[in-house]
Amino acid sequence: MLKKFLIVSIFCCMALAKDVNIVFISGGKDTDPFWNVVKNGFQDAGKELNIKTDYRNSPTGDLTELARLMQSAISKRPDGIVVTIRDRNSLSKEIKRAIDLKIPVINVNSGQEYTKELGISMFIGMNEYRAGLLAGQKVKEERGDAIKSFVCANHDITNFLQEQRCQGFADGLGIKNDMVDVGQDPTEIQKRIEPFLTKVDAILTTGPQSTEPVINLLKNKKLNNKPYFVAFDLSKDTVNAIKNDMIAFTIDQQPYLQGYLPVIFLNKYVRYGMLPSQDEILTGPAFITKDNVKFVEEYAGKYR
Repeated sequence: MLKKFLIVSIFCCMALAKDVNIVFISGGKDTDPFWNVVKNGFQDAGKELNIKTDYRNSPTGDLTELARLMQSAISKRPDGIVVTIRDRNSLSKEIKRAIDLKIPVINVNSGQEYTKELGISMFIGMNEYRAGLLAGQKVKEERGDAIKSFVCANHDITNFLQEQRCQGFADGLGIKNDMVDVGQDPTEIQKRIEPFLTKVDAILTTGPQSTEPVINLLKNKKLNNKPYFVAFDLSKDTVNAIKNDMIAFTIDQQPYLQGYLPVIFLNKYVRYGMLPSQDEILTGPAFITKDNVKFVEEYAGKYR
């Protein structure tokens, strides 16, 4: 009996002692603060579990570079891979290769529709179209027919998710989607949005990179009727704009969890073969308004 106990104990200790290495191939650009929060979650989970985590990205979001990063990661046979699918064609071949090599893959943030097709274990993130749709419906419910036009400031035109946000918002309101490629230079963003300030009833920004220049633009413009302003994601400037009644609300997708949860799940899968039965875990949307912003403001930029 003692011998059996010792064998079981040794086996359990060996399982617990296994070195786990998880790599994240992120589509996030260095200039986008959203991805710092995702990275925080990913690294925090690794520290809590005492396992190795390796976050890799292309500083400019270059799709070819992401494919190379994926190839490099696979060559070292990590225990698990976390990936963001900004473009199916760029990554599908390497994702399938990883799965063929029995490396579990979890997809986060983007590419929800490709999860089952590519044989990926799970998607963790937000349905972007649905988030935009619910936001548009919320505005419709609160403002009725007062919003007849809007401009969507898209700061990342190469990311199809941004367009889904804009289109969902338009469909929720039942109006035309007027999306503008504003780029990522703050001055250029202001230049491209300024002509719309007196022409549209609302503005939608698709993330902090477009939100913050528009906030500064509105601060410096004396308008009798400022457009109804809705944003995606959180930053300290977004929080302050909500508190000061400049932004009506922002759509939050809890990016910290998009980095944190894949590590938790992959670690359990590697050690014990366990994964949740559902193949999608949605981290959003949630609406941050003036009524509830006080509960999240201190965490903006780090955990939210």
